[in-house]
Amino acid sequence: MRRLRAFDVCSGAGGLALGLERAGFDPALLLDSRRVACETLRLNRPAWNVLETDLLDFDPEKHRECYDVDLLSAGLPRVKSSATTKRVETGEELRLLEATVLLAHAVQPRALLIENVPGLAGAPEFTEVREFIHKELEHLGYKFRWFVLNAADFGVPQDRKQGILVALKDRHIEAFRTPEPTVTSHVSAGKALHASMSARDWVGADAWTAQADRVAPTLVGGSYNRGGADLGPTGTKGTWARMGINGAALSDEVPGPDGIQESDKSGSPLKKITVPQAAILQSFPSDWIFAGGKTNQYRQIGHASPPPVGEALGRAIADALGA
Repeated sequence: MRRLRAFDVCSGAGGLALGLERAGFDPALLLDSRRVACETLRLNRPAWNVLETDLLDFDPEKHRECYDVDLLSAGLPRVKSSATTKRVETGEELRLLEATVLLAHAVQPRALLIENVPGLAGAPEFTEVREFIHKELEHLGYKFRWFVLNAADFGVPQDRKQGILVALKDRHIEAFRTPEPTVTSHVSAGKALHASMSARDWVGADAWTAQADRVAPTLVGGSYNRGGADLGPTGTKGTWARMGINGAALSDEVPGPDGIQESDKSGSPLKKITVPQAAILQSFPSDWIFAGGKTNQYRQIGHASPPPVGEALGRAIADALGA
């Protein structure tokens, strides 16, 4: 089967690109503005063509390998609606979204894939953004589909809803089928993390696994500009706690035989997860390496698109392009 070519922007730690690779897409170029993310990509795939630059500054004329690709893909920073935050705070995310759509003018990919917040797919507060996208894509001759996927339906042990845009030309969009769930039952956080929680012979690992009997809440990478590594907003801390997890920070090690995590000075009986465990909850392979310190590693994981979702989307797009 012929390998397809992709151009991936805002690549981050490579979750979407890795999933697309599994689906048969080789990246002609990957682009990200953060040095630590580019280091992560190069550590794991030395042969990948990685460019450290801001999408807003990118000139495709200087990187002609991105032309005539089968797919332009983007796991973009989460867009916030103007109804819930100040316009000045939404500017960069919206500009990156618009830049990705406008990049299709130059690149002319056979397909376009954008992953973002679920509200982008249909919420009223994003109507203006969708209208801009529709106008640009229709001008280029694309037809498109908006839909929402939950990563948990694809074996990811996390309740993570993603708004998806897929655009293709006429005959191919008719052949496109929204990916169906690949699992019949969701994988609980306890099941996903049991082996790592047991790695130092913690006697309470089985009981903890039974308590963590549901998918994890959405991992939130948070802002690169402030704060440390925690698992999400205040509203989800209670959900983490009911699973026996302290969502306020990360640990440097899994529990020892007596359940003690030496780096945890909080005094809480709840267990903190480690960076590798966060990667498990995001369904990265165990050999995927993240550059930077603990907080930077977690940020990359929390912002990533789970590879199994990227793979499912890639297979659906490849099938449509081959029809």
